[in-house]
Amino acid sequence: MLQSTDAVLNDLFESYAEQGFLSDGLPLARISNPYYETWEDIASQLPNLIQTSQIRERIDSMPVYTTEHLQTEPEWRRACVIMGYLAHAYIWGGEIPKDVNTYHPFLSIPTKKSLTSKQQRLPPSISKPFLEISAHLELPACATYAGLTLWNFIPSHPEADTTDPDNLHVQTSFTGTKDEEWFMVISVAVEAKGIKLMSQMRDAFKAVAANDADLLTALLYTFADGLCDLTLTLKRMYEHNKPAVFFHQLRPFLAGSKNMGHAGLPRGVYYDVGDSDGVERPENWLQLSGGSNAQSSLIQALDIFLGIKHSATDGKQVCGPSFIQQMRDYMPGPHRRFLEELSTRASVRPFILDSPVQPPKDAYNAAVNELKAFRDTHIQMVTRYIVMASRQPNPTEQGKGKMNLATVSSRMKEAGAKTKLAGTGGTDLIPFLKKTRDTVQDAKC
Repeated sequence: MLQSTDAVLNDLFESYAEQGFLSDGLPLARISNPYYETWEDIASQLPNLIQTSQIRERIDSMPVYTTEHLQTEPEWRRACVIMGYLAHAYIWGGEIPKDVNTYHPFLSIPTKKSLTSKQQRLPPSISKPFLEISAHLELPACATYAGLTLWNFIPSHPEADTTDPDNLHVQTSFTGTKDEEWFMVISVAVEAKGIKLMSQMRDAFKAVAANDADLLTALLYTFADGLCDLTLTLKRMYEHNKPAVFFHQLRPFLAGSKNMGHAGLPRGVYYDVGDSDGVERPENWLQLSGGSNAQSSLIQALDIFLGIKHSATDGKQVCGPSFIQQMRDYMPGPHRRFLEELSTRASVRPFILDSPVQPPKDAYNAAVNELKAFRDTHIQMVTRYIVMASRQPNPTEQGKGKMNLATVSSRMKEAGAKTKLAGTGGTDLIPFLKKTRDTVQDAKC
């Protein structure tokens, strides 16, 4: 006997209509098993270790811990958060060797087209456990949106409203600044507000299955209001996140190892698991995208629900899977599978197009308009925090002689005013965002 439509939808949305893409329960503040105390200690000291150029030394001296003592999913997630931060801190936060003697054409700073093996290599103390942790969580071994935000916050008290970023704090940080914390918790608040939208999506699919145009119309208007609320939360970014701090101090650490030849990683990063007796294994070279909001399952779910499909084209040429599709590889496995299943059941837009009456179309267009407004706000934010900030010097570097890859990356992004700026995920930033926004606009009936 076939399941009823309601039963299928309830199974599909199961936990997502209750908790969105946040964890079931609050993220773990610390792995309690003393076996992992060194991980937690280094993570808690990360900003200072980066600022004093001690991070590589501490990680190089760290033992290779196994993952066999990780017992619960919150522990696996907390371990993923720690490894993501330590890996990116090791790559981008270590001091550049004094013998570097070549220069980037745009900048009067020393860089290398190919850095020493140490700077392109993650040691076994990170590589071995991180690859195991990532395999368990079905994620690549790098800092992802899930590790940076979804699993890396704590409310001010257990009953705090997580839709208000004022109530949230991060547990692990590259810079230790309020600016970095605010950048992360704004995303958490958006995800928390998205929970109601997930519930409305489920109910809208049920309305379509029941051929109830009136109910669908009401739900779409409510959905549009919810999207407006997301935009208002996103706009709160300006309250405590200064563009100069974000661009020069935080953003370099979010970068991945893909398309980073200009910053000294032409082959990506070598994940040394310590079992090759000094023999390099080609498969251990990985090129991975950095943490990006494009890895938010909620944002992709909004597009899927409204039947908005972003093409995989670049200009006139088809170039394989779209960047948005590729970003699903950086989502936890259950989230990725949910989006894939949701894509096969997206029925709202076909129902709207086939409707003989106008009210459902007006409600649908209202929702599309609000999603476009959200994208517009994001573009304005990127312009302020990246494009404009790239043209300003880094005030924290004045008078400092030490330099690490994060510094080089930041200064090279400053040169983006003369070249082109890429997102942390590797896209040609503003054209990509505008194209995505226009695709949303074009979906209107």
